[in-house]
Amino acid sequence: MEIRKNIILERIEKKPILIDVFFLKESINQPIVVFCHGYKGFKDWGAWNLMAEAFAKAGFCFVKFSFSHNGGTIEEPIDFPDLEAFGNNNYTKELDDLNDVLDWIQDHFKDDKSIDANNISLIGHSRGGGISIIKASEDTRINKLITLASISDFGRRTATVGDLEEWKRTGVKYVVNGRTKQQMPHYYQFYKDFKENEARLHIKSAEEKLNIPHLIIHGDNDTSISVNEAKELHQWNPKSTLEIISGADHVFNVKHPWDESELSNELEKVVEASLSFLKKE
Repeated sequence: MEIRKNIILERIEKKPILIDVFFLKESINQPIVVFCHGYKGFKDWGAWNLMAEAFAKAGFCFVKFSFSHNGGTIEEPIDFPDLEAFGNNNYTKELDDLNDVLDWIQDHFKDDKSIDANNISLIGHSRGGGISIIKASEDTRINKLITLASISDFGRRTATVGDLEEWKRTGVKYVVNGRTKQQMPHYYQFYKDFKENEARLHIKSAEEKLNIPHLIIHGDNDTSISVNEAKELHQWNPKSTLEIISGADHVFNVKHPWDESELSNELEKVVEASLSFLKKE
């Protein structure tokens, strides 16, 4: 297996993006799967590397990356050394990042016979699920979509981050990271950007507009994002497939760091369902 870690995607007047690629060198025309992490996430969180290997072994080129303003740096991609960047993140920046990663993939693999640069699927976890739904509804390069424990509405979360007047007056709200204990800032620009792009960022409209296959996976023990949000997505797009994983929490029963050599049973079920879906004609 070929594993290329921490490829730096340099961009003009934008923060760089770190990318990992997993694939089998000896195979040809491997379809591409692009993974988008969620809120307070990063490409090396928990068992994502093991998941990437599982997809690669099954014949897919698995690409994962960290959003440019997720709080990591090129030198320290794990956890959140750059809280200033984290505070300046927003949904449209993440959509822009994903677009640049897709551009990079098509350019990077255009002459590589082992990779099919025109067969791209998205997998998005949590907030990354919402980003993936919107991107898939906008971009014809996406052939299939899988969301894991995805949110179904940005607005509910954006407008309820504390008192709006106070947020506007002080310019910042803080959220405590339960694991690292950091006070993580959200600058008021986050709300402004959402309001300015509210129509584009409406997940329900994007889901209704989807004309590609969508697999919706959610755990019935998710206390972060209710399984009802998965049911909403499925209701808005009856052609989608809904898979509820029994006993699975928001991260499918893995944690960070994940020191095991195997996936959790629940994340293994996610991988199996995803591969079955991707291999369907």
